[in-house]
Amino acid sequence: MKLIKFFLIISIFALPTFAQTTGTAASVSEFEVNGLKVIFKRRTSSPTVSVGLFVRGGVQNQKPSDAGIENLALAAAAESSKRYPRDVLRKELSRTGSVIGSGSTYDFSVMSLTSTAENFARSWGVFTDVVKDPSFSPSDVDRIRSGILAGLRNESASPDSSLDALEESVVYAGHPYANRPIGTIENVSRFTPDDLRSYYRSLLQTSRMLLVVVGDVDLAEMKKLVTASFADLPKGDHKSMPPPPLAFAKPTLDITPRALSTNYVKGVFAAPSLGDPDYYAMRVAVALLQSRVYQEVRVKRNLSYAPNAEMGNLGANTAEIYVTAVDANQSVSVMLNEIERIRNEVVTEDDVTGVPGYFLTTYYVDQETNASQAAELARYELIGGGWRNSLKFLDGIRGVKGEQIKTVANKYMKNLRFVVVGDPKAIDRRVFLGN
Repeated sequence: MKLIKFFLIISIFALPTFAQTTGTAASVSEFEVNGLKVIFKRRTSSPTVSVGLFVRGGVQNQKPSDAGIENLALAAAAESSKRYPRDVLRKELSRTGSVIGSGSTYDFSVMSLTSTAENFARSWGVFTDVVKDPSFSPSDVDRIRSGILAGLRNESASPDSSLDALEESVVYAGHPYANRPIGTIENVSRFTPDDLRSYYRSLLQTSRMLLVVVGDVDLAEMKKLVTASFADLPKGDHKSMPPPPLAFAKPTLDITPRALSTNYVKGVFAAPSLGDPDYYAMRVAVALLQSRVYQEVRVKRNLSYAPNAEMGNLGANTAEIYVTAVDANQSVSVMLNEIERIRNEVVTEDDVTGVPGYFLTTYYVDQETNASQAAELARYELIGGGWRNSLKFLDGIRGVKGEQIKTVANKYMKNLRFVVVGDPKAIDRRVFLGN
Protein backbone atom coordinates (compact mmCIF):
# COMPACT_ATOMS: atom_id res chain seq x y z
CA MET A 1 0.00 0.00 0.00
CA LYS A 2 1.30 3.40 -0.91
CA LEU A 3 0.82 6.25 1.40
CA ILE A 4 1.75 9.93 0.91
CA LYS A 5 5.34 10.20 -0.33
CA PHE A 6 5.75 13.24 1.90
CA PHE A 7 5.89 10.69 4.74
CA LEU A 8 9.01 8.66 4.66
CA ILE A 9 10.07 6.96 7.84
CA ILE A 10 13.98 6.57 10.43
CA SER A 11 17.33 5.73 9.39
CA ILE A 12 18.81 2.74 11.15
CA PHE A 13 21.53 5.04 12.39
CA ALA A 14 18.94 6.95 14.43
CA LEU A 15 17.52 3.90 16.18
CA PRO A 16 19.76 4.10 19.28
CA THR A 17 18.53 7.64 19.89
CA PHE A 18 14.84 6.83 19.35
CA ALA A 19 13.64 8.85 22.33
CA GLN A 20 15.59 11.88 21.17
CA THR A 21 14.32 11.74 17.60
CA THR A 22 10.65 11.13 18.38
CA GLY A 23 10.44 13.10 21.63
CA THR A 24 8.05 12.79 24.53
CA ALA A 25 4.58 14.07 25.28
CA ALA A 26 6.20 17.07 26.99
CA SER A 27 7.65 18.22 23.66
CA VAL A 28 4.25 18.15 21.92
CA SER A 29 1.43 20.64 22.48
CA GLU A 30 -2.09 20.78 21.19
CA PHE A 31 -4.50 23.68 20.93
CA GLU A 32 -7.58 24.64 19.00
CA VAL A 33 -8.47 27.66 16.88
CA ASN A 34 -12.10 27.99 15.83
CA GLY A 35 -12.56 24.21 15.78
CA LEU A 36 -9.24 23.53 14.03
CA LYS A 37 -7.14 21.14 16.10
CA VAL A 38 -3.43 21.93 16.03
CA ILE A 39 -0.64 19.56 17.08
CA PHE A 40 2.64 21.39 17.58
CA LYS A 41 6.01 19.85 18.28
CA ARG A 42 8.94 22.14 18.93
CA ARG A 43 12.37 20.89 17.90
CA THR A 44 14.85 23.49 19.04
CA SER A 45 17.79 24.24 16.75
CA SER A 46 16.12 22.45 13.84
CA PRO A 47 16.92 24.31 10.60
CA THR A 48 13.54 23.58 9.02
CA VAL A 49 9.85 23.71 9.88
CA SER A 50 7.35 21.24 8.45
CA VAL A 51 3.61 21.85 8.27
CA GLY A 52 0.84 19.49 7.28
CA LEU A 53 -2.75 20.70 6.89
CA PHE A 54 -4.67 17.43 6.77
CA VAL A 55 -8.17 16.82 5.44
CA ARG A 56 -10.06 14.11 7.29
CA GLY A 57 -12.04 11.37 5.60
CA GLY A 58 -9.95 10.39 2.59
CA VAL A 59 -11.90 8.50 -0.05
CA GLN A 60 -14.95 8.39 2.21
CA ASN A 61 -15.40 12.03 1.19
CA GLN A 62 -16.03 10.91 -2.40
CA LYS A 63 -18.57 8.95 -4.43
CA PRO A 64 -17.47 6.65 -7.27
CA SER A 65 -18.26 9.42 -9.72
CA ASP A 66 -16.00 11.77 -7.72
CA ALA A 67 -13.10 9.38 -7.12
CA GLY A 68 -9.84 11.28 -7.65
CA ILE A 69 -11.30 14.76 -7.30
CA GLU A 70 -9.69 15.44 -3.91
CA ASN A 71 -6.25 14.41 -5.12
CA LEU A 72 -6.52 16.55 -8.25
CA ALA A 73 -8.06 19.50 -6.39
CA LEU A 74 -5.31 19.66 -3.76
CA ALA A 75 -2.54 19.15 -6.31
CA ALA A 76 -3.92 21.96 -8.48
CA ALA A 77 -4.49 24.21 -5.46
CA ALA A 78 -0.83 23.90 -4.48
CA GLU A 79 0.24 25.33 -7.85
CA SER A 80 -0.85 28.93 -7.39
CA SER A 81 -3.17 31.41 -5.71
CA LYS A 82 -4.76 34.60 -6.98
CA ARG A 83 -2.16 36.65 -5.14
CA TYR A 84 0.70 34.34 -6.12
CA PRO A 85 0.38 33.17 -9.73
CA ARG A 86 2.49 30.13 -10.56
CA ASP A 87 5.62 31.98 -11.72
CA VAL A 88 5.49 34.40 -8.78
CA LEU A 89 4.93 31.54 -6.35
CA ARG A 90 7.86 29.54 -7.72
CA LYS A 91 10.20 32.51 -7.35
CA GLU A 92 9.01 33.18 -3.79
CA LEU A 93 9.44 29.54 -2.77
CA SER A 94 12.87 29.39 -4.35
CA ARG A 95 13.97 32.59 -2.65
CA THR A 96 12.91 31.37 0.79
CA GLY A 97 13.98 27.75 0.38
CA SER A 98 10.41 26.50 0.81
CA VAL A 99 8.33 23.73 -0.76
CA ILE A 100 4.53 23.50 -0.96
CA GLY A 101 3.04 20.15 -1.88
CA SER A 102 0.02 17.91 -1.55
CA GLY A 103 -0.99 14.27 -1.39
CA SER A 104 -4.01 12.03 -0.95
CA THR A 105 -4.43 8.59 0.60
CA TYR A 106 -7.36 6.33 1.38
CA ASP A 107 -7.75 7.83 4.88
CA PHE A 108 -6.75 11.50 4.56
CA SER A 109 -5.24 14.15 2.33
CA VAL A 110 -2.72 16.89 3.03
CA MET A 111 -1.42 20.26 1.91
CA SER A 112 2.18 20.51 3.10
CA LEU A 113 4.83 23.15 3.65
CA THR A 114 8.51 22.69 4.37
CA SER A 115 10.41 25.89 5.09
CA THR A 116 13.69 27.10 6.49
CA ALA A 117 13.23 28.23 10.08
CA GLU A 118 14.49 31.75 9.38
CA ASN A 119 11.92 32.28 6.62
CA PHE A 120 9.06 30.43 8.24
CA ALA A 121 6.83 33.41 9.05
CA ARG A 122 6.94 34.62 5.44
CA SER A 123 6.56 31.12 4.01
CA TRP A 124 3.59 30.51 6.30
CA GLY A 125 1.89 33.59 4.86
CA VAL A 126 2.42 32.33 1.33
CA PHE A 127 1.27 28.81 2.22
CA THR A 128 -1.93 29.92 3.93
CA ASP A 129 -2.74 32.26 1.04
CA VAL A 130 -2.40 29.34 -1.37
CA VAL A 131 -4.52 27.12 0.91
CA LYS A 132 -7.32 29.65 1.34
CA ASP A 133 -7.44 31.24 -2.11
CA PRO A 134 -6.08 28.92 -4.82
CA SER A 135 -6.57 30.09 -8.38
CA PHE A 136 -7.32 26.76 -10.12
CA SER A 137 -6.14 28.28 -13.38
CA PRO A 138 -6.95 26.10 -16.41
CA SER A 139 -3.25 25.78 -17.26
CA ASP A 140 -2.43 24.53 -13.74
CA VAL A 141 -5.32 22.07 -13.77
CA ASP A 142 -4.44 20.73 -17.23
CA ARG A 143 -0.78 20.27 -16.34
CA ILE A 144 -1.54 18.38 -13.12
CA ARG A 145 -4.27 16.39 -14.85
CA SER A 146 -1.87 15.29 -17.59
CA GLY A 147 0.59 13.93 -15.04
CA ILE A 148 -2.09 11.96 -13.19
CA LEU A 149 -3.53 10.55 -16.41
CA ALA A 150 -0.07 9.46 -17.55
CA GLY A 151 0.33 7.54 -14.30
CA LEU A 152 -3.08 5.89 -14.63
CA ARG A 153 -2.43 4.86 -18.24
CA ASN A 154 0.92 3.35 -17.34
CA GLU A 155 -0.33 1.30 -14.40
CA SER A 156 -0.06 -1.91 -16.36
CA ALA A 157 3.45 -1.12 -17.60
CA SER A 158 5.11 -3.32 -14.98
CA PRO A 159 3.91 -6.62 -13.51
CA ASP A 160 4.14 -5.22 -9.97
CA SER A 161 1.95 -2.20 -10.76
CA SER A 162 -0.55 -4.52 -12.48
CA LEU A 163 -0.53 -6.72 -9.38
CA ASP A 164 -1.19 -3.70 -7.14
CA ALA A 165 -4.12 -2.61 -9.33
CA LEU A 166 -5.56 -6.14 -9.32
CA GLU A 167 -5.19 -6.32 -5.54
CA GLU A 168 -7.08 -3.06 -5.07
CA SER A 169 -9.89 -4.08 -7.41
CA VAL A 170 -10.35 -7.43 -5.64
CA VAL A 171 -9.79 -6.60 -1.97
CA TYR A 172 -11.57 -3.21 -2.03
CA ALA A 173 -14.59 -4.24 -4.10
CA GLY A 174 -17.75 -2.87 -2.48
CA HIS A 175 -15.73 -0.90 0.09
CA PRO A 176 -15.17 2.90 0.25
CA TYR A 177 -11.52 2.20 -0.62
CA ALA A 178 -12.75 1.19 -4.08
CA ASN A 179 -12.87 4.95 -4.70
CA ARG A 180 -9.16 5.15 -5.42
CA PRO A 181 -7.44 8.35 -4.25
CA ILE A 182 -5.84 8.79 -7.68
CA GLY A 183 -9.22 8.30 -9.34
CA THR A 184 -10.00 6.86 -12.75
CA ILE A 185 -9.08 7.98 -16.25
CA GLU A 186 -12.73 8.81 -16.94
CA ASN A 187 -13.16 10.90 -13.79
CA VAL A 188 -9.85 12.76 -13.94
CA SER A 189 -10.42 13.59 -17.61
CA ARG A 190 -13.84 15.04 -16.82
CA PHE A 191 -13.21 17.32 -13.80
CA THR A 192 -13.25 21.04 -14.69
CA PRO A 193 -11.55 23.88 -12.79
CA ASP A 194 -15.01 24.89 -11.51
CA ASP A 195 -15.63 21.32 -10.28
CA LEU A 196 -12.35 21.37 -8.40
CA ARG A 197 -12.93 24.83 -6.99
CA SER A 198 -16.39 23.88 -5.70
CA TYR A 199 -15.19 20.63 -4.15
CA TYR A 200 -12.14 22.25 -2.60
CA ARG A 201 -14.23 25.00 -1.05
CA SER A 202 -16.32 22.33 0.71
CA LEU A 203 -13.15 21.04 2.40
CA LEU A 204 -12.24 24.39 3.95
CA GLN A 205 -14.02 23.77 7.22
CA THR A 206 -12.10 23.54 10.47
CA SER A 207 -14.03 20.45 11.56
CA ARG A 208 -12.62 18.65 8.50
CA MET A 209 -9.02 19.70 9.08
CA LEU A 210 -6.04 18.93 11.31
CA LEU A 211 -2.90 21.06 11.43
CA VAL A 212 0.44 19.56 12.47
CA VAL A 213 3.61 21.67 12.82
CA VAL A 214 7.10 20.41 13.70
CA GLY A 215 10.14 22.67 13.99
CA ASP A 216 11.85 25.43 15.93
CA VAL A 217 8.99 27.90 16.34
CA ASP A 218 7.78 29.57 19.50
CA LEU A 219 4.43 28.16 20.64
CA ALA A 220 2.91 31.57 21.36
CA GLU A 221 3.96 32.79 17.92
CA MET A 222 2.50 29.67 16.31
CA LYS A 223 -0.84 30.29 18.00
CA LYS A 224 -0.87 33.85 16.66
CA LEU A 225 -0.09 32.69 13.13
CA VAL A 226 -2.79 30.00 13.15
CA THR A 227 -5.38 32.37 14.62
CA ALA A 228 -4.64 35.07 12.08
CA SER A 229 -4.82 32.62 9.19
CA PHE A 230 -7.65 30.25 10.04
CA ALA A 231 -9.95 31.86 12.64
CA ASP A 232 -12.21 33.13 9.86
CA LEU A 233 -12.87 29.73 8.27
CA PRO A 234 -16.29 28.13 8.80
CA LYS A 235 -16.37 25.31 11.34
CA GLY A 236 -18.79 23.03 9.53
CA ASP A 237 -20.10 19.89 11.18
CA HIS A 238 -17.91 17.11 9.80
CA LYS A 239 -17.80 13.93 11.91
CA SER A 240 -15.06 11.46 11.06
CA MET A 241 -16.04 7.81 10.87
CA PRO A 242 -13.65 4.88 10.71
CA PRO A 243 -13.87 2.94 7.46
CA PRO A 244 -15.80 -0.34 7.63
CA PRO A 245 -13.76 -3.55 7.85
CA LEU A 246 -12.72 -5.35 4.69
CA ALA A 247 -14.22 -8.72 3.76
CA PHE A 248 -12.07 -11.81 4.35
CA ALA A 249 -14.81 -14.40 4.85
CA LYS A 250 -13.24 -16.98 2.53
CA PRO A 251 -10.07 -17.45 0.47
CA THR A 252 -10.15 -16.26 -3.15
CA LEU A 253 -7.90 -16.42 -6.21
CA ASP A 254 -7.93 -13.92 -9.08
CA ILE A 255 -5.51 -14.17 -11.99
CA THR A 256 -4.63 -11.63 -14.68
CA PRO A 257 -3.12 -13.56 -17.62
CA ARG A 258 0.19 -12.17 -18.81
CA ALA A 259 3.09 -13.69 -20.70
CA LEU A 260 5.93 -13.42 -18.17
CA SER A 261 8.97 -15.47 -17.26
CA THR A 262 7.79 -15.55 -13.64
CA ASN A 263 4.44 -15.34 -11.88
CA TYR A 264 3.75 -12.38 -9.58
CA VAL A 265 1.73 -13.28 -6.50
CA LYS A 266 0.19 -11.55 -3.48
CA GLY A 267 -1.81 -13.17 -0.74
CA VAL A 268 -3.71 -10.53 1.23
CA PHE A 269 -5.22 -11.02 4.68
CA ALA A 270 -6.84 -8.82 7.31
CA ALA A 271 -4.77 -6.84 9.80
CA PRO A 272 -5.57 -4.59 12.77
CA SER A 273 -5.35 -0.84 12.26
CA LEU A 274 -3.03 1.54 14.06
CA GLY A 275 -5.32 2.12 17.04
CA ASP A 276 -6.29 -1.52 17.57
CA PRO A 277 -4.97 -3.33 20.68
CA ASP A 278 -3.77 -6.16 18.39
CA TYR A 279 -1.61 -3.81 16.33
CA TYR A 280 1.73 -4.35 18.06
CA ALA A 281 1.45 -8.15 18.25
CA MET A 282 0.46 -8.28 14.60
CA ARG A 283 3.39 -6.09 13.60
CA VAL A 284 5.78 -8.49 15.31
CA ALA A 285 3.95 -11.51 13.86
CA VAL A 286 4.29 -10.18 10.32
CA ALA A 287 7.95 -9.28 10.90
CA LEU A 288 8.55 -12.85 12.12
CA LEU A 289 6.70 -14.20 9.08
CA GLN A 290 8.81 -12.01 6.81
CA SER A 291 12.02 -13.38 8.29
CA ARG A 292 10.88 -17.01 8.00
CA VAL A 293 9.56 -16.59 4.47
CA TYR A 294 12.86 -15.13 3.34
CA GLN A 295 14.83 -17.97 4.90
CA GLU A 296 12.63 -20.76 3.57
CA VAL A 297 11.85 -19.45 0.08
CA ARG A 298 15.07 -17.71 -0.87
CA VAL A 299 17.91 -18.90 1.33
CA LYS A 300 17.02 -22.59 1.67
CA ARG A 301 15.22 -23.28 -1.61
CA ASN A 302 16.26 -20.45 -3.94
CA LEU A 303 12.72 -20.23 -5.31
CA SER A 304 12.56 -16.44 -5.47
CA TYR A 305 14.91 -13.50 -5.17
CA ALA A 306 12.72 -11.31 -2.96
CA PRO A 307 9.85 -13.07 -1.15
CA ASN A 308 8.23 -10.78 1.38
CA ALA A 309 5.59 -10.29 4.03
CA GLU A 310 4.46 -6.85 5.16
CA MET A 311 1.66 -5.00 6.89
CA GLY A 312 -0.04 -1.78 5.88
CA ASN A 313 -1.03 1.30 7.88
CA LEU A 314 -4.56 2.04 6.73
CA GLY A 315 -7.74 2.55 8.69
CA ALA A 316 -9.14 -0.64 7.15
CA ASN A 317 -5.86 -2.47 7.25
CA THR A 318 -4.32 -5.48 5.53
CA ALA A 319 -1.13 -7.49 5.50
CA GLU A 320 0.23 -9.64 2.69
CA ILE A 321 2.72 -12.19 1.47
CA TYR A 322 4.41 -11.52 -1.86
CA VAL A 323 6.56 -13.56 -4.21
CA THR A 324 7.59 -13.62 -7.84
CA ALA A 325 8.64 -17.11 -8.94
CA VAL A 326 8.69 -19.54 -11.82
CA ASP A 327 7.28 -22.19 -9.49
CA ALA A 328 4.60 -20.13 -7.78
CA ASN A 329 2.89 -23.22 -6.41
CA GLN A 330 5.89 -24.42 -4.43
CA SER A 331 6.73 -20.91 -3.25
CA VAL A 332 3.20 -20.22 -2.03
CA SER A 333 2.99 -23.66 -0.43
CA VAL A 334 6.14 -22.91 1.58
CA MET A 335 4.84 -19.48 2.61
CA LEU A 336 1.48 -20.85 3.69
CA ASN A 337 3.29 -23.48 5.70
CA GLU A 338 5.15 -20.73 7.55
CA ILE A 339 1.83 -19.05 8.34
CA GLU A 340 0.56 -22.34 9.74
CA ARG A 341 3.67 -22.68 11.90
CA ILE A 342 3.04 -19.28 13.46
CA ARG A 343 -0.63 -20.12 13.93
CA ASN A 344 -0.04 -23.50 15.57
CA GLU A 345 3.40 -23.64 17.17
CA VAL A 346 4.48 -21.95 20.36
CA VAL A 347 6.48 -18.82 19.57
CA THR A 348 9.39 -18.75 22.00
CA GLU A 349 11.40 -15.82 23.28
CA ASP A 350 14.29 -16.93 21.07
CA ASP A 351 12.00 -16.75 18.02
CA VAL A 352 11.29 -13.06 18.55
CA THR A 353 14.72 -11.97 19.77
CA GLY A 354 15.82 -9.16 17.49
CA VAL A 355 12.49 -8.99 15.63
CA PRO A 356 11.41 -5.66 17.19
CA GLY A 357 14.79 -4.12 16.37
CA TYR A 358 14.64 -5.50 12.85
CA PHE A 359 11.18 -4.05 12.35
CA LEU A 360 12.10 -0.67 13.80
CA THR A 361 15.05 -0.26 11.47
CA THR A 362 12.73 -0.60 8.49
CA TYR A 363 9.69 1.20 9.90
CA TYR A 364 11.40 4.32 11.19
CA VAL A 365 13.43 5.23 8.14
CA ASP A 366 13.94 8.97 8.12
CA GLN A 367 12.11 9.64 11.40
CA GLU A 368 14.76 12.27 12.09
CA THR A 369 13.13 14.68 9.65
CA ASN A 370 10.45 17.13 10.74
CA ALA A 371 8.22 16.10 7.84
CA SER A 372 8.20 12.43 8.84
CA GLN A 373 7.54 13.30 12.49
CA ALA A 374 4.63 15.50 11.46
CA ALA A 375 3.33 12.61 9.37
CA GLU A 376 3.55 10.17 12.26
CA LEU A 377 1.72 12.49 14.65
CA ALA A 378 -1.01 13.07 12.08
CA ARG A 379 -1.41 9.41 11.19
CA TYR A 380 -1.90 8.44 14.83
CA GLU A 381 -4.24 11.36 15.45
CA LEU A 382 -6.39 10.58 12.42
CA ILE A 383 -6.54 6.77 12.46
CA GLY A 384 -4.53 5.61 15.48
CA GLY A 385 -6.56 6.75 18.46
CA GLY A 386 -4.68 10.01 19.06
CA TRP A 387 -1.18 11.39 18.60
CA ARG A 388 -0.06 10.31 22.09
CA ASN A 389 -0.18 6.70 20.94
CA SER A 390 2.73 7.40 18.61
CA LEU A 391 4.92 7.78 21.70
CA LYS A 392 4.02 4.27 22.89
CA PHE A 393 5.17 2.41 19.81
CA LEU A 394 8.56 1.21 21.02
CA ASP A 395 7.18 -0.02 24.35
CA GLY A 396 4.28 -1.67 22.55
CA ILE A 397 6.59 -3.64 20.24
CA ARG A 398 8.92 -4.64 23.05
CA GLY A 399 6.03 -5.84 25.20
CA VAL A 400 4.75 -8.41 22.70
CA LYS A 401 4.78 -12.00 24.00
CA GLY A 402 4.85 -15.26 22.08
CA GLU A 403 1.30 -16.23 23.00
CA GLN A 404 0.01 -12.89 21.65
CA ILE A 405 1.69 -13.61 18.32
CA LYS A 406 -0.05 -16.98 18.08
CA THR A 407 -3.38 -15.35 18.99
CA VAL A 408 -3.24 -12.64 16.33
CA ALA A 409 -1.95 -15.10 13.72
CA ASN A 410 -5.02 -17.25 14.26
CA LYS A 411 -7.29 -14.23 14.25
CA TYR A 412 -5.98 -12.55 11.09
CA MET A 413 -3.71 -14.85 9.02
CA LYS A 414 -6.49 -16.78 7.30
CA ASN A 415 -8.78 -16.66 4.29
CA LEU A 416 -6.05 -15.16 2.13
CA ARG A 417 -7.21 -13.39 -1.00
CA PHE A 418 -4.67 -14.20 -3.68
CA VAL A 419 -4.03 -12.12 -6.78
CA VAL A 420 -1.71 -13.32 -9.53
CA VAL A 421 -0.27 -11.77 -12.67
CA GLY A 422 1.18 -14.46 -14.90
CA ASP A 423 0.31 -17.80 -16.47
CA PRO A 424 -3.04 -19.22 -15.27
CA LYS A 425 -1.98 -22.71 -16.36
CA ALA A 426 0.97 -22.58 -13.94
CA ILE A 427 -1.28 -21.95 -10.93
CA ASP A 428 -2.66 -24.87 -8.91
CA ARG A 429 -5.85 -23.60 -7.28
CA ARG A 430 -5.66 -26.31 -4.64
CA VAL A 431 -2.42 -24.85 -3.30
CA PHE A 432 -3.79 -21.33 -3.13
CA LEU A 433 -7.30 -22.10 -1.87
CA GLY A 434 -6.65 -25.23 0.15
CA ASN A 435 -9.15 -27.40 -1.72
